[in-house]
Amino acid sequence: MARILWINPVGTDAYDAPIGAELRREASATTRVDVCSLPGAGPQHLEWNALEAVVAGPTMGVVRWAAEQRGYDAAVVGCFYDPFLRGARELAGPMAVTAPAEACLHIAATVGERVAILVGRRKWIPEMRENVVKYGYGDHLAAFRVLEMGVDEFQADAEATQQRILDEAERAVHVDGADSVVLGCTIEFGFYREVQEKIGVPVIDAITAPLRYAEFLAALGADHGWRTSRVGGYESVPARELEWIPMVEPVLDFDPRP
Repeated sequence: MARILWINPVGTDAYDAPIGAELRREASATTRVDVCSLPGAGPQHLEWNALEAVVAGPTMGVVRWAAEQRGYDAAVVGCFYDPFLRGARELAGPMAVTAPAEACLHIAATVGERVAILVGRRKWIPEMRENVVKYGYGDHLAAFRVLEMGVDEFQADAEATQQRILDEAERAVHVDGADSVVLGCTIEFGFYREVQEKIGVPVIDAITAPLRYAEFLAALGADHGWRTSRVGGYESVPARELEWIPMVEPVLDFDPRP
């Protein structure tokens, strides 16, 4: 059985329960998924890069806690900017760590050749484009499509959100030539199945994809010993430096399944 921690790197637990419920519906029957957010007051989203900087320390502290105190098999840093992924891997020991953009792009480029990413606001595109190029998928990118919605709007009116996603996904396929579509925010959850059925190409959900990728990475470690290499860029933070990264116990939504 794999134990996976989904980390919402924000100072609100408003999305912990609904994301947890969605992930548990999508997970393998043998996977347990806990969801957490950061304790105390903090940014409610990471739409601005400056807000990422605010949550960096607490997020690293949660990664340490998950790896050292709870022994999770894998963790997901749950923001499509993939913040602090390298740092998280330096701290994770044998625990696998992934993030939404990495997982979505790997999957989208495998099931298709041209991927479109649906983002909330134009502001998000530069940082996300950097990740697309960094992960080696620049040549696969058909387009970014903008929904003109902020993070907090996606779940406020599900019918309206789904229609916006559907409209832009259809344009991505018919105008941009995309043969796969990625939903470029974790709070765009709950819409991919219906949109996918209507447009006829894979629609990669930004919470389901990293969950399934985390399950895959956990299995690779358990079955084959294929874990994060500690030679080179992912060398572990030495013990003498860990005083700068205190453990942080998060606000947890535990998997209630027996």
